Amino acid sequence: MHDHSKSSPLKTYFAVWGSLLVGTYLTYKAAFIDLGPFNPVAALAIATTKALLVALFFMHLKGASERLLKLVVVSTVFFLIILLFLTMSDYATRPWTISS
Repeated sequence: MHDHSKSSPLKTYFAVWGSLLVGTYLTYKAAFIDLGPFNPVAALAIATTKALLVALFFMHLKGASERLLKLVVVSTVFFLIILLFLTMSDYATRPWTISS
């Protein structure tokens, strides 16, 4: 066995799990708030935060090298920008018509 830091990893895992549950609840509540075209932006921002928590703690990137962590963060932000751009361009080009 190896020596652990002062805080138990089990406590950390439960704290992250609780944060993920809070993030899920925030996503649920944000779906009922009318933010106009920014509803997907809010949902994707919360999902990105949750994905970062999973990557840092459950995939053990928190203790990894700084270069690997920077790569993960940069790629996460890059793909978030792609998702936001594609989502907003789809939303902007839809023919919104009111049928009676």
